[in-house]
This record gives sequence, C-alpha cells and structure tokens, in this order.
Amino acid sequence: MKILFGIQGTGNGHISRCRTLANALDKAGAQVDYMFSGRDAKDYFDMQAFGHYKTYEGMSFATKNGKINLRKTVQRIRAFRLIKDVRDLQLDKYDTIISDFEPLSAWAAHHQQRECLGISNQAVCQYLKPKEYGPLANAIMKYYAPVSKPVGLHWFHFGHALVPPMIDPLVSQQENGKIIVYLPFESIEDIITLLIPFSQHYEFECYHPDIKQPDINNLVKLRPLSRDSFTQAVASCSGIISNTGFALISEALVLGKKILTKPVSGQFEQIYNADCLGQLNLATVMHSLDKKAVEHWLTQPSPSAVIYPDVATHLANWIVSGQKEPLSELSKRLWQQTVFPRHVQQKIKALGYAI
Repeated sequence: MKILFGIQGTGNGHISRCRTLANALDKAGAQVDYMFSGRDAKDYFDMQAFGHYKTYEGMSFATKNGKINLRKTVQRIRAFRLIKDVRDLQLDKYDTIISDFEPLSAWAAHHQQRECLGISNQAVCQYLKPKEYGPLANAIMKYYAPVSKPVGLHWFHFGHALVPPMIDPLVSQQENGKIIVYLPFESIEDIITLLIPFSQHYEFECYHPDIKQPDINNLVKLRPLSRDSFTQAVASCSGIISNTGFALISEALVLGKKILTKPVSGQFEQIYNADCLGQLNLATVMHSLDKKAVEHWLTQPSPSAVIYPDVATHLANWIVSGQKEPLSELSKRLWQQTVFPRHVQQKIKALGYAI
C-alpha cells in the first residue's frame, strides 16, 4: 500500500505521535511518503523515522506570552503559495491519504475528490463539537484541514468511536525529585518568574524551543529541546508542568507522573483538553501561570499510571488492511484493553459512562 501522510509541524506533539505510527506502518509493510507543514525546515529534528520527507510552508498559529495572536496568525498566511501547493500536490499514485491536522494534504484530497483519513487529537472535535468555544473554533475545525474520515485520539472515548493515544513503549524509572517544565508557548522570563519562589526546595528543568544551549547557572535549569534527553528526563522525573497539548500529557499519564497543565489562551483544542483532564481527575489545571496552583500541586503525590494498548500497531494494521473493520469496532477493542486508575474509574462512572 502506498500512502501519503501529511503531518502538522507546529509543536512537537504531532510529530511525536506520527513517529510512533510511522514505525508501525513500516512494520506493517506500507510504503509511506511524509510531508510536513507549519514550521521552518531547519527547525525539525529527530526525523529519521520519516525518511526523505518533504516540507511546506503551510499554515500555523502564532502565539505570544501563552496566547494565540490572531493578527500575527493571519499575517503569516501566504494564501497564493498555499493554493499553489495544494493544486501542485498530486495524489494519483497513492492508495491512501492521511492527515494529522495538516492542511495541504487534506485540502489536496478534498480538491481531487479523494478520501482523507484524519488521525489526530483535533479530529475529536468533529465528534464532540464543543459549541461553547464559539464559531471561530468550529470554523477552524471544519476548514483548516478537512477530512472525510476522522479518527480522533483521546484519553477517553466519552461515548464516541475514538481511539486511545499512540505512544511509544515507555518504562517509568525511579523518581529523582526533578520537575520537568515544558511550556513552549510561554516566555522563558515568565516561566522563571513563576518557578523561582520554589527553586530552593525543588529542582526544575525547563525545556524550551528558544533555549539553544544548556544554562546550568540559573536556579531554574534551562535545556534545549532534544527528543532523547527529554524522554529520559520525563521517565525519571517526579512531575511535569506543561501546556495542554496531547502527546506529552499522554506520555505522562502512562508513566504515572503528576501533571500541572496550562492551556494556551485562545487555543480551543488545549482548552478542551484541559476540561477533559479536569473532568477525569487526570491532571491539575491552571488557566494562568499561577504560583498558588504550583505551590499546591508540588505537594501532591504521584498518581497510578493509565495503561493503554499498542494503538499504533492496531491502527497501522487497520490502515494497511484497507480499513475493513468498522471504526466503532476498532475503538471498542482498544478501550477494552485500557486500564484506568481507580480514582479515574470512579470519575468515569460518576459521569455516566461505561469503562
């Protein structure tokens, strides 16, 4: 099977989960061409799993101080270049088109009347459609990367044909007392101001895209992004402070790490993620860089881990076999293999859902 896989390059979460699926697709015997948009080509790293991938400008959201900046977002859009890239993307040689919230592959499939499989956390909103986030959020979900067959990834199904997160096998290590901080949409200065009051009693390691060299002299240790070192740090830490993206939160859940999360203001997907985490008692949510929230959270114990199945392998086999099994049945099988901690099970029952 020949596949074109379009991946959103903004943020590392899309790339992380697609790297996991890429390895599973390779094992399943698929031939896949990967394309990325939304990030400068020079800023991609640890991309070996994607072979000779291609990059495009695409579209991405601009943020400032932890908030979506709509004016800069609109200014970034190069409409004529975007339209040209969509029209030039030929899909004739592919059996299957997949988009992880990547607009060029999705719109090319739409333009050429091809079915497009949308595998992403964002696809969840095509089922749940959170009206409280307004017409802008619904318009983005409908038009940003339109797909004909959404496969939503989420931490719980909420009664819909969703599938659990795709995560590489992770082994939790003995906790070393360190708190890992990944707030890429906040300024480094604001992060340091938030954490300094607690740095005498807790050790913080902050990973951030603006950090190019390690800074070990600061009371808050600053680290450049690196997949290997970051993964190791997360596995052995005692807690994670992050924005409310999907991939890192998923990894923290399966490692049994306590989570303090701040959704990016104005980014409805992160706001919705935060609402879901709060509903299920899976994380502590703060809606601003709140020192009192940090102080309370630091005293909390680590939770039990969530056990998810090998979703990537199941999904890759489902794709290569031609998606013959109904998505609802695939979803049901995967959730039957999922094990939640007792306190989460109680919350799920209280919300009226079957586990």
